[in-house]
Amino acid sequence: MLTAQIVIGFLLGALIGFLAWRVRALSISGAWAATIIGGLIFGLGGLSWAVLLLTFFISSSGLSRAFSRHKANLGEKFAKGAQRDWAQVFANGGIGALLVISHAFYPDQFWPWIAYAGAMATVNADTWATELGVLSAKPPRLITTGQIVERGTSGGITFWGTLATFGGAALIALVTTLFTPQALILLVVSLAGLSGSLLDSLLGASVQAIYDCPHCSMETERYPLHSCGRKTVHKRGFHWLNNDLVNLISSLFGAVVAVGLWQLFQ
Repeated sequence: MLTAQIVIGFLLGALIGFLAWRVRALSISGAWAATIIGGLIFGLGGLSWAVLLLTFFISSSGLSRAFSRHKANLGEKFAKGAQRDWAQVFANGGIGALLVISHAFYPDQFWPWIAYAGAMATVNADTWATELGVLSAKPPRLITTGQIVERGTSGGITFWGTLATFGGAALIALVTTLFTPQALILLVVSLAGLSGSLLDSLLGASVQAIYDCPHCSMETERYPLHSCGRKTVHKRGFHWLNNDLVNLISSLFGAVVAVGLWQLFQ
């Protein structure tokens, strides 16, 4: 029975990856990564785990397409384009895949599920903040110093972006209650997602690798070449800590916070 579920899970993961590639939400490498991540989560976790993953993917991809024109002039700041590659897929879903494997070994334990919800809430919150934060009429401020920075700057936050962060986390929390109908879930998962996304901003403002393009006089996450084709120069942060790794760390943090809050309130 479990073997059949896993096979069906990977077939569904492959279908989602293919469809996402067709609509240009994923690159080819991203589609393969989605097949692996989706296959594990669909196959080992079942319906509830699959629905949370699909909620994140559909809502985030939908926002990316709906507001793509608002980010058109910011693309040169971000490390990658709108199509998610394999590294981005693993950064957003890797912790979830590890947690669903833990769930398979410990099916009677609740912590993998609440941790998974916290991780998904974090990546959804972060994506909503990025996609909707650019709509703010006021420029962002650096989360560490409050300094006004250009739109698209790593670690820059706005009121509307923070509100979107909470909205993205709350959506995952709400969907989680469909399978675990407890009011406390709404609070725990929403706070975990918000915390993870704020950590993402904090890391982006302090230790994430940021570069300058001397030719364009622009700060960017792109390395080693900017979109203009010129080499970028390291400005701050750790060379090895790129945006994908920041996303992975933040999703792990969201998972840990969810488990910690759940234990605290019990």
